[in-house]
Amino acid sequence: MAKRGNGEGSVYKQRNGLWAASITIEGGKRKYLYGKTRKEVQEKLASAVQQQKQGILVATPQQTVGQFLTDWLENTHKQSVRPRTYERYEEAIRLHLVPVLGKHQLQKLSAQHVQAFYARKLKEGLSPSTVMYYHSVLHNALKTAVKWGLVARNVCDLVTPPRRARFEHYNRTFKAEQYEELQKKKASRCSSQYRSVTY
Repeated sequence: MAKRGNGEGSVYKQRNGLWAASITIEGGKRKYLYGKTRKEVQEKLASAVQQQKQGILVATPQQTVGQFLTDWLENTHKQSVRPRTYERYEEAIRLHLVPVLGKHQLQKLSAQHVQAFYARKLKEGLSPSTVMYYHSVLHNALKTAVKWGLVARNVCDLVTPPRRARFEHYNRTFKAEQYEELQKKKASRCSSQYRSVTY
């Protein structure tokens, strides 16, 4: 087997089943690439090697979760959602996700960190459905991070988000049934009035 040159990179399979590659670049820094198959990672590595030869390959910034979430929201997600949805995402990230998880490096964010975040928010008195919403926001953001090769996998897939409490489901169902009943009564009154006018 031919020996790889300095900085040529290496491909290996991780314990979680994903394939990864690392390549040494200028200054002795390492750039990591991830994929679901060996072929996918080999293609990413080949591209990285080519960029390195052209002098345009740079190390992945050791950005924090807070930095990534803010950048993702403003430069990626904002353009694809309605203004009201953006406002809700911005509030969730600024007031809840960043204050608790923002200090961690993106590549070092663990399922344990995320699970502890859920537990903390529940202890603060937030409803399970609200915490579930924060889970959805974080999951969507990390999905992009995986796609961009910034992290190996989405840690939100490894945690157990809170389930909606029964009383929440009951209240919503009850309100829906009330609404339907009111609509039926309204339709019945209108029908009676119509018949009175007709006859």
